Amino acid sequence: MKTILRLLNDLLFLIYPQVCEVCNNVLAEHEHQICTKCLYELPKTNYHLNIDNPVNQLFWGKVKINSATSYFFFKKGSKFRKLIHKFKYSGKKEIGFELGKKFGNQLAESVYFKDIDIIIPVPLHPDKLKKRGYNQSNWLAKGISKTMNKLIDNHSLCRKVFTDTQTKKNRHERWENVKSAFEIIDSESLKNKHILLIDDVVTTGATLEACASIILEIENTKVSIATIAMAA
Repeated sequence: MKTILRLLNDLLFLIYPQVCEVCNNVLAEHEHQICTKCLYELPKTNYHLNIDNPVNQLFWGKVKINSATSYFFFKKGSKFRKLIHKFKYSGKKEIGFELGKKFGNQLAESVYFKDIDIIIPVPLHPDKLKKRGYNQSNWLAKGISKTMNKLIDNHSLCRKVFTDTQTKKNRHERWENVKSAFEIIDSESLKNKHILLIDDVVTTGATLEACASIILEIENTKVSIATIAMAA
């Protein structure tokens, strides 16, 4: 049976070859979504190795974050910018899962993220979730969860306010837009836990600050942050 399935998969690959979402070259059998060459060329930050990195600094004086990092730089005009756009807006959620797995390997090796208890993806408002069809942060969290071997909590934090897009807002406007957008549904499950907050792209950090602030009101919690990309 396994041999037949293997032959069918090989046949499908020949008829409908999978291509890299970055360079459009045909993927090798062991590759998924992104080819090895493009993964190697990702402009990685390596911030998981440095506690005083620019992502962490976004939150200094605003909210007490245990550690924060981003996987790679998100630059205007970069071919990897198109990758994020496909992931967020074109239904290519599997991109997030694959990037999440790679990112999770980094986090698992970092001393700053070794004692994570729970992973929480930044939630979407139900109306936006219905429109988009999936939460991109949750798909990143799925990949990170797989390689870090940590559970995902999708119920304790929710988004109660439908907010405008943050894209064209400055730092103050972004904070005003999201400062009261989130609420805790189940505080008991988060007590005494070190929570890893997951989001796609960090720019000013306003959304993550809003989430972290409300989580840190819970008894003896710690919050760390990981995003797949940092706007540069």
